[in-house]
Amino acid sequence: MSFANSFNGISAYKNIAIETSVPTADPHALILLLFEGAEAAIYQAKDRMQENDIPAKGMAISRAIEIVANGLRASLDPKAGGEIAQQLDALYDYVVHRLLWANLKNDSAALDECLHLLGEIHSAWQQISHEKQIAA
Repeated sequence: MSFANSFNGISAYKNIAIETSVPTADPHALILLLFEGAEAAIYQAKDRMQENDIPAKGMAISRAIEIVANGLRASLDPKAGGEIAQQLDALYDYVVHRLLWANLKNDSAALDECLHLLGEIHSAWQQISHEKQIAA
């Protein structure tokens, strides 16, 4: 088995793990799962881009856009979240635009930028989760 096939197997396992976690997750955990799903889709898009598999790259980027726009962005509560929710809304909108750009221009750097931006917020959500566990 080649490294690429091994990586694809790991990616498939992560996708299954994410999908099977959803029914039992609390709202905070669901947000973490959305980040994991978006990041997994972007990594898959990068792999498909390197392999010049345009249809699969497009599907992976579409999945990432769907998660960011209709998962992460839609979960924001502007009333409760105030300015932070507004900033996150703008950031998610920017990420969606960068993902579209990456798809149109085969721009791997744009995918890396999206991974970095989402990774920063994902890390903050993980810290909140860790603090909730300690407090419990």
